[in-house]
Amino acid sequence: MYKKLAKLKYLPNNIEIIEEGDHVICAVSGKKIHLNKLKYWNVELQEPYFSYIEASQKKESQ
Repeated sequence: MYKKLAKLKYLPNNIEIIEEGDHVICAVSGKKIHLNKLKYWNVELQEPYFSYIEASQKKESQ
């Protein structure tokens, strides 16, 4: 299902694919996120999050 890790640049309303792949890894939980399901990321930290829960956890820990 998930075969290759993608390298992305996270922009305010979009992502830029630096290196082709089909998934990224959540910066908080370590879960794999398929690119078509990626909805949460931090532009400043350049990190993806599996869901709003992980994004909130990261925000609270800062």
